Amino acid sequence: MTAPMERIQVLDSIEKDIITCLHSAGQVFVELGKEKSSLKQAENHTQMFLKTLSAVENKLTDQINYLTQVSTGQPHEGSGYASQKVLQMAWHRLEHARSRVNELDRIKLKHLQGRTAQRSLPGQPGGGQIQAANSNMPPGSTT
Repeated sequence: MTAPMERIQVLDSIEKDIITCLHSAGQVFVELGKEKSSLKQAENHTQMFLKTLSAVENKLTDQINYLTQVSTGQPHEGSGYASQKVLQMAWHRLEHARSRVNELDRIKLKHLQGRTAQRSLPGQPGGGQIQAANSNMPPGSTT
């Protein structure tokens, strides 16, 4: 039988023990609630409760220890959440870079269209070419 199936069967056994434990506790209360309760019966059910509870505790401790061992020190069984988060953040950064490049491209085109419009304006002194050559100077400045 495979290990995962054995683990599931152990968990099923633990569940049955918990049901037995609860049943024993209920029987203690039923016995103590009677007018003529049998102290011997109540003690038997109490002992059964404590014995089953101890078994459940031991089995759950074994399961927790197993889960602790397989979840640490063995990367192939680890969570994929960290990798997924890194990928998600990379996609976010990529989209941000794309939007910034598109924004810069729009600014560049707007600037180039403005320069082209200034060069082709008729009636401007020097035909607008001096202005284009001195593009660092504010509009209307003379050299």
